[in-house]
Amino acid sequence: MDRDAVYFVSDAHFGLDADEGGKVARFAELAAQMRARASDVFIVGDMFDFWIEYSSVIRRDYFPVLHEMRGLVEAGVRVHYIAGNHDFALGTFLEEAVGMRVHRGEAEIELQGRIALISHGDGILKSGILRITVVLLRNRLLQALYKAIHPTLGIWAGKSVSAVSKSKYRNAEVSPEIINKYRQAAEARIRGGGYGLVIFAHTHHADLVSFDGGDYCNTGSWLDNYDYAVLRDGRIQLMRWGG
Repeated sequence: MDRDAVYFVSDAHFGLDADEGGKVARFAELAAQMRARASDVFIVGDMFDFWIEYSSVIRRDYFPVLHEMRGLVEAGVRVHYIAGNHDFALGTFLEEAVGMRVHRGEAEIELQGRIALISHGDGILKSGILRITVVLLRNRLLQALYKAIHPTLGIWAGKSVSAVSKSKYRNAEVSPEIINKYRQAAEARIRGGGYGLVIFAHTHHADLVSFDGGDYCNTGSWLDNYDYAVLRDGRIQLMRWGG
């Protein structure tokens, strides 16, 4: 089978729930398909709900997903990770141990003859509180202080924060205003930047719109809906695993 497809998936927030067997199993099924068909896979941010990277400790509940990602790399698939707002403490583990290509900002890349701009897209919502929170979480001094806590306590604290905001991510209604903001941001990049394809995530709302000169796709969420997107023969499609 030819590797003629590029896959995009985001916002699984693995680690948010105590029992994630079904979600992990479905991702393993998708990974099996990607190993056979994909030339590239883009994780468009927030694959894990709380990523804090210690020098010698990785959360054990993340291991099955990391194993699948490593399997993709070993199969010859180029796996890219676009940092999201929950990926505030990325170190070198994903690159050195898993073999992924980490993009800490927007990624600009040619895919199947189209110039694509790929970003998690959290910066589009210009919320002052959100921006301040992200800046604080990505501050290296604050991260160093957090990592000084024993990993067991640090991971427990991260899970506690996730539990508080859990309802925010579970089937939350996305307003038409937010959907339009993302569409307008994508259209501006297509018309002003010459991109033929713009990929965003973050909203947990899958969306696909064609503009003059290019297409915009929001990859939705693997958290509940198992959304993903596939680029084949230069054509982008939104998919839903098992749907």
